[in-house]
Amino acid sequence: MRKGVLEYCILSILSRKEAYASSILEELKAANMLVVEGTVYPLLIRQKNQGLLSYRWEESTQGPPRKYYVITEKGRAQLAEMDAAWQEMVTSIETLRK
Repeated sequence: MRKGVLEYCILSILSRKEAYASSILEELKAANMLVVEGTVYPLLIRQKNQGLLSYRWEESTQGPPRKYYVITEKGRAQLAEMDAAWQEMVTSIETLRK
């Protein structure tokens, strides 16, 4: 379940703006998600291989070039499905808690 939530969070972050892996990791940590680089990088690679993300290289003024990830149309469609599934799960849990 955690992996699925992280995949959902990554797509959500990238739906707002393109980002490089370290900035994605920072956003996840700022949201109190307990993640490490070793978890995020394989998910980014998997999502890229599934066609949900693409990337581009950009020179950095602070070191080596950075790989910026961008959500694809297929990724946006997947995110919409995940949004619907998330809302359905929240509704179900709220029903059970009443």
